[in-house]
Amino acid sequence: MQLVYLAQTDTTVGFLSQDAEKLAAIKERPLNKPFIQSFDSLKSYSEMGGRVPDRHKNCLRRSKSITYVINNIAVRIVSEGQHHQLLSKYKWLYSTSANEKGKTFEIGFAEQKADVIIEDERGLFEGTASNIYKINHKKIRRLR
Repeated sequence: MQLVYLAQTDTTVGFLSQDAEKLAAIKERPLNKPFIQSFDSLKSYSEMGGRVPDRHKNCLRRSKSITYVINNIAVRIVSEGQHHQLLSKYKWLYSTSANEKGKTFEIGFAEQKADVIIEDERGLFEGTASNIYKINHKKIRRLR
């Protein structure tokens, strides 16, 4: 059984776990709606079978606060910072914002739903969501 962590990500406060079903239950969303998968490196993503077109690899490695949709999977590479330190212990985690469906962040709800709370000197705060780009073998298109 995987734990659900409440932690400050590189963009906003989020729930993190390797158990998508537990996150779906917390967020009251259908299981067929995928979560962002955050990886500690492009190498970890590749080891999980992920493929990035060669022309976009450097873009993914260097990007900050950007989510990429590759083959209908939302991927984030977090290669530095405190969020990276957490990811490096697991190589990857599913990630979603730590708010109730359709509402803004409330610390009480988030603490109640999390199994483990990880708070550093930054505290827990609702920041801006990441930009999202869709990648295929030829181009990149902004979605959000």
